[in-house]
Parts: sequence; C-alpha cells; structure tokens
Amino acid sequence: MNPAAFSDILVLDLSRVLAGPYCAQLLADFGAEVIKVEERAGDELRTWFPQIDGESTNFQSVNRGKQSITLDLKADEGRTVMRRLIAKADVLIHSFLPPVAERLGLDYDTVHQLNPDLVYCAISGYGTVGPLKDKPGYDLMLQAFTGVMMLTGEPGGPPVRAGLSAIDISTSMLAFGGIATALFARATGKCRGQQVRLSLLETGVALLGYHVTNYMNAGFAGSKSGSGVGHIVPYQAWLCEDGYLLAGVTNDGLWRRFCDAIEYPQLFADARFATTTGRREHREVLIPLLEERFATRTVGQWLARMDAQGVPASPIHTIDQVVTHEQVLATDMIVEIQDHRGKKINLTGIPLKMSETQGVIGCRPPKLGEHTDEVLQGKLGMSAQEVRALRERKIV
Repeated sequence: MNPAAFSDILVLDLSRVLAGPYCAQLLADFGAEVIKVEERAGDELRTWFPQIDGESTNFQSVNRGKQSITLDLKADEGRTVMRRLIAKADVLIHSFLPPVAERLGLDYDTVHQLNPDLVYCAISGYGTVGPLKDKPGYDLMLQAFTGVMMLTGEPGGPPVRAGLSAIDISTSMLAFGGIATALFARATGKCRGQQVRLSLLETGVALLGYHVTNYMNAGFAGSKSGSGVGHIVPYQAWLCEDGYLLAGVTNDGLWRRFCDAIEYPQLFADARFATTTGRREHREVLIPLLEERFATRTVGQWLARMDAQGVPASPIHTIDQVVTHEQVLATDMIVEIQDHRGKKINLTGIPLKMSETQGVIGCRPPKLGEHTDEVLQGKLGMSAQEVRALRERKIV
C-alpha cells in the first residue's frame, strides 16, 4: 500500500483564487486532510468563467481533494469556531492582507499563541513589509510590477501578459515546499510551528532569474524578444509550411548540427556566424536567411531532421494538442474523475512524482459548504442542533 506523505496532517485552507488553493491541493494529493474554509458566499473563483452546469472550471482546477465548510469570520461566533479548528490543525494557509488577518484574529502572533505547533503560511501580493505591504495584488498586477510584461511579446510591441498565471502557480509551488520544509523541521525537533511567508512580488522577482543579474552586474536590461531569447541566436519559433517549430542553437557545438539539419552548409562556413557572439551580433542578417529556409518544409519534416541531429526542437502546440499528446498522457498529467453528479471531469495530474510516497488524486472539488456539518461535528464535537443553530444565525 502506498503510504501518504502527509497522512494525519490537517490543513485549513482559507486562501482564495489560485496560489493558496493550488498549494493546498498539492498537500491533499499527498495525503493531507484539507478543509477549505469559505465565506458563506464562497470563494470568488467559483464565479469565474467558464462554467459547466453552474460550476467554474477554474475552481475545479485547484480544489480537488478538499472538504468545504462555510464560516462567517466577521462574526464573533465564526471566529470562535475558527479558533477551535486552529487548535486542532497542523497547517493554516491564508491570503488575507495583514490588516485583515489581524482584524480577524488570524495574524501570526495570535494564531501562534493558540497553537504553537501550527505551520502558518501567509501568501500576500507585495509582502508583509515595505510601503506596499497592505496593497492587494493578483497575478496580472504582479506580472506588470515585476517587469514580466515588459519582457513578453514582440520587440517594440506593447506590454503583454504571459499566457498563464505563472506567478500564482509558482508561488503555490514555493508555498508547498515551504510548508513541507516546516513540517520536516517540526518532525525532526528543530522547532515547533513556524511562519512561512510568501508574496507574488517575491516570486515574480525570483522568476526574473538571470535578467536581474544581467542588469545588476553587467548593466544589460532585458527586452522583448518575441519567441526567442535575446542572448542566444538562433533560438526561436520558425514559421514552416503548416505551423510553427521552436528550434535553436544554445552553444557553438550545436551550430554545425543545426546547419546540417536544415541542409545549409554555407551558413556554417560563414565566419560571421561561427560563434555565439557572432551569431548574436549578426542577428539581423542570420534570422531572415533561416526564416526563408524553414518556410520550405512542414513542422514534422523539420522536427524529424532536428531530432536526427540532436538539435533542441519542439512543435509549438495549442492547448488541445497538449492535453491529448501521448507524452503528456504517459506522464499521467491528465486525470479523469467524477463530479458530485457522477459526470466525468478532467483535471491536471500531479507534477511531482515520488518513488515511495507518490501522490494520489483525491475526491472531486467540493460544493460550497458541502462538509460543514461533517467537519464541525466530527472535528469539534458539535451536536447537530448546535450546527443547525449556527446555520440559522448565518454563521455557517
């Protein structure tokens, strides 16, 4: 039997939208019991387009394996219930702004006094210090703030959003790692609970990677380079007879193989293009020659030649091609489960593979408040009458 890495770990997920919920979903995939605590109106993600039978597929993407309860944290009774849950939990994840967390009694100092063993994960837009610490932030705003949008798109073009919520999802993966690290430290006696702080801002800056060091140490500010990479030439998308192929040369050793693949020995013989520096400096001459060559064959024909020569290359897929590709299916990154009506829905699989404690896809994404009675009675020992009274007073 496959042991669950986070079995016996109770997680309270108070976060919203993508970053926190996806982190909590990963914890659920690896065996944690995750209770999603929602306002009585529900996580705003439940309302996002597109919807199937009244349920948002955006919500489905980050909330499998969880139980859902509703709780009015603005009411004294709601906060009392929350404190009782915190006392039993191992992990709490939230995305409240610092003033809101403090007002709700969910700031770290307060929660740590309630449960010193708790791993407390706070995800914010701009961090918990500095002049913008109380400013709300979403993925797109932080793509703008951290410069990602100025690095995306065609040269000379306007700012362009990256086509996926890269900062949100990357933040969630960092949060998963941070929580796992904190649980390990607790299990090995290095500490009890601790605070794990993340922000979309810090994730966005970290994702800039070499763009930061290029500027800070060499004075080179990155710029838009379309499908390519500014410091490596050629390395970009090429329009073929029937679509686009991504192919390129990341070092001088590949240059000969690349020229052999496209049957263009004259380029290899041209001294201007013999080195990485030369190809970059003569980009305006080289790129048109290659564009003309790639236009003469199909993506499949060029891909076969690139693969035969060991040149990095890939077809540029649409989403429908990705989710049906045999390689993606072989890695179990598309999974099928049933919703509460018994209808089949497809979700992304678990990206982290483990040899001994592999994750398991949990139950379907929950309906709003579906498990309120079960959690309050089972975890807190409330009677059915007590829960019914809370419902009548619109606390749950």
